[in-house]
Formats: sequence, structure tokens, C-alpha cells
Amino acid sequence: MRTYELVVVIKPTVKEPERKKLLEQVKEWLGEVKITKQNDWGQKALAYPIKKEDAGHYSQLFLEGETVPAGFETKLIQSTSILRHLLIRTK
Repeated sequence: MRTYELVVVIKPTVKEPERKKLLEQVKEWLGEVKITKQNDWGQKALAYPIKKEDAGHYSQLFLEGETVPAGFETKLIQSTSILRHLLIRTK
């Protein structure tokens, strides 16, 4: 079983209910991958502007599964509400 860490930076203009809905959608995109832990880091300033935004709302997910579904990162990139993401295989 492999473990992964996913950090997603969401636009600060996205309201709380929409942000929760977006994170649920990300979880659906993961399919069979199990989410073991989720941290909400809140809104933080960015080191440099991304898509004309100076801040972002950070969420961290710890994942466990054999592999991340094909096309998962493409869906993250295509989402207009997500500024950046980082997916790392930890084990």
C-alpha cells in the first residue's frame, strides 16, 4: 500500500460552502484511494502572485492506495478554483 500527500491551494474568493463542495469533488476524483487524514491550514499569503491572487486557502490530504487514478492531476489543473496543487508519494 502506497501513501501520498496532497496539498491543494484554492482561490481565496471561493466561499466556505463552495470550498467544501470542491474538496468533496476532489475526493470523488480519487475514487478507491482512501483518505486517512485531512488538515485545513486556512488562508495564507502566497510568495508570489498566482493567477492575479496574492493569497490562497490551503488544504492537506493524506492518501493511501495502490495508485492515484489516471487523469487525477489533469482534473486538478483544469479546475478554475484551484490555484496550485502538490502531490507527493511518501511511501
